[in-house]
Amino acid sequence: MDQNQKRFSHNDSHVVVIVGSGAGGGTLANELAQKGIDVVVLEAGALHTQGDYLTDEWGSFQQLAWLDKRTTSGNWRIAKDFPNLPAWICKTVGGTSTHWAGASLRIQPHEFKARTTYGDIQNASLLDWPVTREELDPYYDRAEKKLGVTRTNGLPGLPGNNNFKVMSAGATKVGYTQCNTGHMAINSIVRDDRSHCFQRGFCFQGCRTGAKWSTLYTELPRGQATGHLELRTQAHVVRVEHDARGKASGVVYYDAQGKLQRQKARAVAIAGNSIETPRLLLNSHSGKFADGLANASGQVGRNYMRHTTGSVYATFDQKVEMYKGTTMAGIIEDEARNDPKRGFVGGYHMETISLGLPFYAAFLNPGAWGPAFTQAMDQYANTAGMWIVGEDMPRATNRVTLNNDVKDQYGQPVANVHFDDHPNDEAMREHAFKQGSAVYEAVGAKTVYRVPPYPSTHNLGTCRMSARPEDGVCNAHGQTHDIPNLFVSDGSQFTTGAAENPTLTIVALAIRQSDYIAGQMQRRAL
Repeated sequence: MDQNQKRFSHNDSHVVVIVGSGAGGGTLANELAQKGIDVVVLEAGALHTQGDYLTDEWGSFQQLAWLDKRTTSGNWRIAKDFPNLPAWICKTVGGTSTHWAGASLRIQPHEFKARTTYGDIQNASLLDWPVTREELDPYYDRAEKKLGVTRTNGLPGLPGNNNFKVMSAGATKVGYTQCNTGHMAINSIVRDDRSHCFQRGFCFQGCRTGAKWSTLYTELPRGQATGHLELRTQAHVVRVEHDARGKASGVVYYDAQGKLQRQKARAVAIAGNSIETPRLLLNSHSGKFADGLANASGQVGRNYMRHTTGSVYATFDQKVEMYKGTTMAGIIEDEARNDPKRGFVGGYHMETISLGLPFYAAFLNPGAWGPAFTQAMDQYANTAGMWIVGEDMPRATNRVTLNNDVKDQYGQPVANVHFDDHPNDEAMREHAFKQGSAVYEAVGAKTVYRVPPYPSTHNLGTCRMSARPEDGVCNAHGQTHDIPNLFVSDGSQFTTGAAENPTLTIVALAIRQSDYIAGQMQRRAL
C-alpha cells in the first residue's frame, strides 16, 4: 500500500466515502479515482500483505476472517453448528477478494428475470432485476478484462489437478458435456504485472503470488497512485449521518486507537457485504429515519440469500491429494439451467473444492465423532470433493436484523441472521447431492459423503435493487431510492441470487456504478 497516498481532511465534504475495500468497494474506489474523483475508503480490517499470508487454515482464519460477534436464528443447520458464524467472510484490506476462490461466471439472461421465468413461487419474494443481462454485458466485458478471467479474451484455462480429473472423468461417464477448469480470475499466464498461478493450493488463505485477482494489490494501489484515493485501515464505520434535507452528509467511525472520528462526504457508498451493509443502515436510524436509512420500504435486511450449498466428498483406492492445485479447480455447468421437471426452479453448478485436513475435520459433519469420522479422516489423501452452488429463493422472512440484546466491541447491536431453507432450496440440494454422488460413483468411489452447508461466502440480497421503490432498497445503479447520494455497492444489491458465483457481477456493477456516479456529479445531481 502507498504510504505516500494523498490524505484528505475529515472536514472535506467533497470526497466520496466508500465503506469497505473488497470486490465492490475497492473496484468502485479505483474506478472513481481514475476519473479524478476524490475518494476515502474506510476498511474495518487491518492491512495484511501477500507476505503475511499463512499456509495454515486456522491461523489464516484468525488472521483474515470477520470474527466480530453475530447471532443466528432459523431452521438452517448453520444456526446449530456455527451459531456465531453465519458467514465466512473477511475483515482485512481487500475484503473477501483476498479469500475468494476466483470463479467468475456471468449471471444467465433468464436469471435476471427470475419472477417472470419462475412464476409465483409460494413463500418466495421473487422479483425481476431492474437491469438486464444485455445492459450488463458491456460491464461484464470490462470486468473480465480487469480480472483477467481465464477462457475469456484469449486467455488459456488453468491446468486440471487430480481433483478436477476425478470430477471430469465422472462427469463424462454420467453424460455431462459442460465440464472444464472454469472461468477463473487467476492468471494462467503472467499478466497485469502479476505472476501466473503456481498451484500452491491455498487460494482461500490469500494468494501469496498475486496470481489471483484481489483489490488488495490491483485496484487499491492503482487508485492511490492517482492521488485521488486515500485508504484508512482499522476504520470501523458505525453510522452514516445525514443533513436536515435527508441527504447523506458523512460517516462516523472508530479508528485504530478506538477513537471516534467523523468524515464528511459528498456521497457515501456502502460495500460491507450483505450482513454488515444492512446492519450499518439499520444502526444509522435517526429522528427523520426511525427505521434506519434507505428503509422507507421496510426492505433493508430482507431477502437474505446465501446460495443453496452443500458438498459431496468421495474416497477412492488411489491417492487424489485434492489439496494440490487451485482450490476451485473445475466446474460442471450442465445443471445450471432452469428445468422445473427436476422438481425445482433455477439451477446449480458443481465446483471442485478442497479443504485442508483441519477444515475438512470441522466441516465434514460438525459434531461427529467415532469410527466413521476417523475413517473419513484416515482417507483424506484419497478424497475428492465438490461444492454445490445453486440459486436459493429470496424470502422476506430471511433477513438481517439488529440484535439489541448483544453488543459488539463498540457497543453497537450486532447483526442477527435469520434463515429458513425454502422447499425449492431443499429439493435442489437433494438433486445436487444425488448427481454429485453419481459423478463420483461412476469412477469407482468407495465411500461418498454428503456434507451440509458451511458458513457462507456468498452472501446476497438484504438491500436489493428494484424498479419500484416499495419493492427494494436501491435502483438499477445501486443508488438508494430514499437518499440520492447514498449507494449500495456490494452483493447486497442483488435482486435474486442466480446460480453463479457473485464476484464478477459485483465488479461489473461497481464499474457501471462508477460511470453513473461520475455522470451524476457532472450534472451536479450529486
